[in-house]
Amino acid sequence: MSHRHFKGGRLIVASHNAGKVYEISSLLAPFSTEIISAGDLGLPEPEETGTTFVANAELKALAAARAANAVALADDSGLAVAALNGAPGIYSARWAGPEKDFDMAMRKIEAEIGHATDNSAKFVCALTLAWPDGHCESFEGTVSGTLTFPQRGDKGFGYDPIFIPDSFDITFAEMSPAKKHSLSHRADAFSKLVAACFA
Repeated sequence: MSHRHFKGGRLIVASHNAGKVYEISSLLAPFSTEIISAGDLGLPEPEETGTTFVANAELKALAAARAANAVALADDSGLAVAALNGAPGIYSARWAGPEKDFDMAMRKIEAEIGHATDNSAKFVCALTLAWPDGHCESFEGTVSGTLTFPQRGDKGFGYDPIFIPDSFDITFAEMSPAKKHSLSHRADAFSKLVAACFA
C-alpha cells in the first residue's frame, strides 16, 4: 500500500496541550519542518465525537488542516486500564475535567480500581497526518505497563506519574524526556508514521 509523503515545510500540530506539542516537536526535530501549534494559531478545538483513537485523531487533524490550509498532524491518546475494561481510553482527557485536573483523574482511577489484582495498563496513541484536500494517513502505537499509586515523579504530563512501562521500575514522570520519548506510545506510532510518510 502506497502512502502520501510529507514534503517538508509548515506543519500544524493540531493540539492545545503544551506537553503534547513539545513531545511531537521533539520527535519531528530531525525533519525540515516548521512546527506551529493549533493553539498558536488560535484554531478552535473540535469536539471529539469519534469512538476510537484513530477516529478522533483524524477529526482533529482534518479540522486543523482545512482551517490553516496546511498539512496537520494530530494525536489522540489515552490510558487503557485492564481492570476498568479499557477505561478511561478515548475519554482520558475528559476524566480530568474542563480544568485538565489530572491529579483528580489519577485519584479517580485509583478509587475505581479498588482492590483489583490486575494493575496492568497501556498507553495508546493514534497519529494522523491530514492534508487540506481531506487525505489522511493514520498510525497507532502502544506501550504496555503497570499502574502504581501514589503518584511518582514530576516530569511528563497527564497520567505519566502512575504508569511504569514494562521492564522498568520507574514511572514515565520519573524518566528523562529523552528516555520517555524513546519508548512511548507516541514514539511507537511516530516511527510507523515516519517510515510511511517521511522516509
